[in-house]
Amino acid sequence: MRTTSFLGAAARALAVFAIGISAASAQITPKTIVFGVAPGPYGDLIKAAIQPGLEKKGYKIVLKEFSDYVQPNLALANNSIDANLFQHRLYLEKFSADKGLKLSPVINVPTAGLGIYSHKIKSLDELKKGDVVTVANDPTNLARALRFLAKEGLLTFKKDIDPVKASEKDIEQNPKGLVFKPLEAAQLPRTLDSATLAVVNGNFAISAGLKLADALKLEQLDESIKNLVAVKTADLDKPFVQDIKQVVESPEFLATVNDPKHIFKEFQKPDWLAAKAAASTKK
Repeated sequence: MRTTSFLGAAARALAVFAIGISAASAQITPKTIVFGVAPGPYGDLIKAAIQPGLEKKGYKIVLKEFSDYVQPNLALANNSIDANLFQHRLYLEKFSADKGLKLSPVINVPTAGLGIYSHKIKSLDELKKGDVVTVANDPTNLARALRFLAKEGLLTFKKDIDPVKASEKDIEQNPKGLVFKPLEAAQLPRTLDSATLAVVNGNFAISAGLKLADALKLEQLDESIKNLVAVKTADLDKPFVQDIKQVVESPEFLATVNDPKHIFKEFQKPDWLAAKAAASTKK
């Protein structure tokens, strides 16, 4: 009986010990955040400027790259990823409304704007009638590209239209006689051997080996078209989202995106970050 009692007590002790080990393991196992990105520099931005800070907080970071601007938000909505970084607020809001998704912005980050690129001309003054200009075909970035071209004097819009929703049908004057050809945004760099101009999103330009400095013109961004970290609206108050925001707002993030060895140095800063950088310079 004593042997049986002893064995039972030992078994219970071992069970308690095993539970303790399991609990300890659970506590030290890193929490995983899966970020969705599109091709280009924003995966590198996460690796260089966001991942180190989150790892210090005990997270494991996984990047999942998508080839277009559609899948990252669908993946976020269906829980395949936890956050994404590839889009601006106007795109997020329209996509979410069109698809009935509940997604929200967390914080803006440094962004490479649209560029007007060409392998055929050195100046917009060289454009002639019939020249082809390729632009993104998703409604938000199509309107954005047309607004950019309008600012450069290449077109005007009809009266009483909403420029944020503009399409080729809303062009009133096209003084150069240009032919606008909408295509999937990721394909635009490949059109430079055939089209005269391509209006290319910064991430796809960099991914294709184009330099921002080589653009004939670079877009000046307002806050609504600077890229951001997005999450499901239901996750906004969760600790991992607050930790992402804290890391992006940290001095280490600012130092990394201002480091000349990184291409992010050339990106346009969100207002909150520009203000912080200016404040740190005065100290």
